[in-house]
Amino acid sequence: MALYELWLFSFLISVGTAGHMQGGLMTFMPIRKNPDGSIMVDFRYKETSNGSCNHEHSWNCQNGDCGEVVDAAVVDVARDTNLGQWCQSEGYILRNLSSDKPFELRAADCCWIPNVLGTSNWQLLTHVDMGNRSDSSLLNRSPVTTMLSAIRVPQNCMTTIRLLAHDPDGDHVHCRFGQAASGECASCSQNPAFRLSENMCTLHIINTTSIGAHVFELVIEDFPKQMISLTYEDGTSSVRLPFSQNTDNNTAALSKLPLQFAIEILPPLSTCDLGILIPQFLPPTPSHGDMFHVTAGQEFQFHVKAQATQGMIYDFQISGPPNLIKHVYNNTSGILQARISWMPEERELYHRIPICYAAETTESQSEMRCIIVAVERFHSRSGEADVVCTENTMTISLNKSSIRGLHESHLRLNDPSCTLTSNESHVLATVSLNSCGTQLEETATDLTFKNEIVSVDDIRDVITRKHLIAIPFTCTYSKKGRITSNFKSHKSAYVFTEAGFGSFGYVFEFYTSSNFSEMIDPNTYPLEVELQDMLYISIQAHSSLANTKLFVESCRASPHDDPNDSIYYDIMKDGCIKDDTVVVYSHDGIEFRFGMKAFKFIGDFDQVYISCTVILCDAGDADSRCAQGCTPNSARRRRSLSSETERHYISQGPLCAAKGALGKRASNVVMNTSTRVFAGAFAVAVLLLCGVLIYNVKRSRTVKQETLLSF
Repeated sequence: MALYELWLFSFLISVGTAGHMQGGLMTFMPIRKNPDGSIMVDFRYKETSNGSCNHEHSWNCQNGDCGEVVDAAVVDVARDTNLGQWCQSEGYILRNLSSDKPFELRAADCCWIPNVLGTSNWQLLTHVDMGNRSDSSLLNRSPVTTMLSAIRVPQNCMTTIRLLAHDPDGDHVHCRFGQAASGECASCSQNPAFRLSENMCTLHIINTTSIGAHVFELVIEDFPKQMISLTYEDGTSSVRLPFSQNTDNNTAALSKLPLQFAIEILPPLSTCDLGILIPQFLPPTPSHGDMFHVTAGQEFQFHVKAQATQGMIYDFQISGPPNLIKHVYNNTSGILQARISWMPEERELYHRIPICYAAETTESQSEMRCIIVAVERFHSRSGEADVVCTENTMTISLNKSSIRGLHESHLRLNDPSCTLTSNESHVLATVSLNSCGTQLEETATDLTFKNEIVSVDDIRDVITRKHLIAIPFTCTYSKKGRITSNFKSHKSAYVFTEAGFGSFGYVFEFYTSSNFSEMIDPNTYPLEVELQDMLYISIQAHSSLANTKLFVESCRASPHDDPNDSIYYDIMKDGCIKDDTVVVYSHDGIEFRFGMKAFKFIGDFDQVYISCTVILCDAGDADSRCAQGCTPNSARRRRSLSSETERHYISQGPLCAAKGALGKRASNVVMNTSTRVFAGAFAVAVLLLCGVLIYNVKRSRTVKQETLLSF
């Protein structure tokens, strides 16, 4: 602790006589096209300053016709509650553009906070193109992003920082270092101890580096997923290609946004294991990248929870919109919880609002997680429904007469891949408590599982503005009831509903041997295994339809229960086996049995999950995805609605290293370096410290018929 206090004292002395800049970014969204052809565009930017909020970012027209400023304001959105070292502000600029041709806005000044590489001046550049897109007939919207004011990493803890880069148009988002020749940054310095995965927008700390601040000057770009053209009012046009087809990626992006921030490397810790000194998030904290659909004028809430058994979590750092309210509670036994609430205003309508957060201790910080809040306008509609809650599933039966004018093909659940089925009088859906976007909310006494039926113009859409309806349904279980396997780390059966296939499900289980006669008891999860032990895995499909066929298209391992985790290892991909140790024991059409040797990720990861993409097909269709089998590097094709389901993600885990493996891991530290690298290159998954999350629930019960009001 004395070392840390000495470093902190020196750092505070140095910043008192140096610069204030600690980070900045900008995003934009077209609001409307006026009758005279002018375009109203909403720009949002954030600036983080050392100490007090200085509001130093002044955006000027760098080149092109930047229009005129109609309205502007800046407010403080977050402050350091511990030592008062930083303050983050959000600025709002409304511009009226007389031209739809590209232009650039620039902010620049001196100086960055004291940093290891001595970066001084700063410069932010935003490239805007308001051409009309040929693929959507709409104006381009930029990606959305935000960043915590202070990212802090202990010197000896190699880690990965997942940046938020979400595109409302569904474009491919690419992150890169800024280039001085393009005026995208001032010094454009880079640190060799950090590696940027440009397509994943993740920043990896790969080597030990100097204690102190490290400055990053990045650019976020969006590229269409297929060739499109942008047309302008003067009759000209330009072509935009996917990122993979560009020969000059620096000039072909639809838009370019600055994302600049500092990472503080802290003194080393005695352990880098999560949940001890470094806080670890616990349920019901949302996962990184989760999207929430909310209504303008109605309060939105979510909960975060973190644990550090040997540290004191004093707060949650949050970067989000103005008027965000944080209520911190239950600071006991190394656990801190908070309720985050926000009331979206009318001017946020149809915006995608980013929110990032992390748990804070004096010596460390949790991972940064970010969510997206889509602000929409729902009409006042309601529906009559029966909801049946069992130990494993929620079933909703929605009366068609209460939603006249809507067809079930335009209804879905939280997960866009989960559509519904129907009979003559009702729209029907049965889902498991861990599928189709079902969310868990926890109180001191109850567990509440929430989902909703929403309407869309196309089942692939994420929003709709026609015939809007949102019908939430919930199942609540008391924690005082008996224990059931659903709410442990073990995943119960997955259940889905789709038009044409009705209700169907998948069971994902581990077995004790290659004869698959004895399933591993769900009460023993998380599973303890030895490195190199054989894992025996079964995925089985259940359907009321005859002549169906299961296809396991891909399987991957990751350290988090997230199929989109930036850290992963492919076991199977595109129907092809990728891991050398995989043995397929049988595939009889509805069950796929395979085995593989246990291995581990390189780095400080506590657990591993295996997630697979599965499809159910009509066994008689020779053109279905199931019939195609292994198709390496094949392009995605349009699925046959009548002969195959959507791709669904299912997962199981976590896996943990048996206690006997701990000594083996310690001895491996003194292995020859080349041997460790060789062994680690083939590793995926088994882990050191896992906690079992056990919830108590009531026996199944039925919820009476009720009118479910719109969201």
